[in-house]
Amino acid sequence: MGKVAVLGIFVADAAFRADRMPVMGETILGNSFALGPGGKGSNQAVAAAKMGAEVAFISALGADAFAQMARDMWTKAGVTPVIREIADSYTGAAFIYVDEASGDNAIIVSPGAAGLVGPQDIERARADIESAAVFMTQLEQPMDAAMEGLRVARAAGVTTLLNPAPAAELSREMLALCDYITPNETETEAIAGVAVTDAESAKTACAALKDMGVGVPIITMGAQGVYLDGHGMIPAINAGKVVETTGAGDAFNGGFAAALAEGKSAREAAQFGCVVAGISVTRPGAASSMPTRAEVGALL
Repeated sequence: MGKVAVLGIFVADAAFRADRMPVMGETILGNSFALGPGGKGSNQAVAAAKMGAEVAFISALGADAFAQMARDMWTKAGVTPVIREIADSYTGAAFIYVDEASGDNAIIVSPGAAGLVGPQDIERARADIESAAVFMTQLEQPMDAAMEGLRVARAAGVTTLLNPAPAAELSREMLALCDYITPNETETEAIAGVAVTDAESAKTACAALKDMGVGVPIITMGAQGVYLDGHGMIPAINAGKVVETTGAGDAFNGGFAAALAEGKSAREAAQFGCVVAGISVTRPGAASSMPTRAEVGALL
């Protein structure tokens, strides 16, 4: 069992399913509502833990009911929280619109206390990062925290993985600290300036990302699968009817990190992550949709 240290945020996901989005000033009736745990970093930590990795999750929470939701969920999933509680802030929350017909989503995130995470939190979690096989982060918490986490991990010889979501411009200094980077098509275009639609354009984008200092780019491409630099397309896994795509990217990243941490090759880890993601989209929710290791093993 390998260890994965994850820097990120937890938010309470408020998911509304409807036939369409309302326009400004309009009220429409939805089809269903669910409140559950989310946040990219937390989702990825849960996915990795359910794949058998030892996981430390670095973040901040408020002192409220949503914080207790987070702690209860991490306990159940086997995630070790490395958390700063900020009483005068609030635990993050997200509004998620889910299209009833396609399962596609649109999201607004308010990080709350996790938006105050900084380099001091990385220093507090230094031992957890330095003892990990893989350090993984995203861009929902402040950029300086992600940068410091990557620096600490790189200096300790820990494999570094950046999921650059939400899309943002990234410095070459940050990209050079990334052994792996896992943008989707939109994020790839924002970073590398290459529109990705197929394997050929993904190959071009990967070359641009490597020129910017990235070790191994992996472009996640939804239903097509993922493009792994140096290998090519690894197809998505059809595990059943798509119910909701919320959390699919987090499922891939968590599965990929867990597989790397236990010594699998990048190709094996990417295939593993595709199976985790393929199962997750057949279920509603984000963290709640993450499969077990036994379910992934059965599909593999």
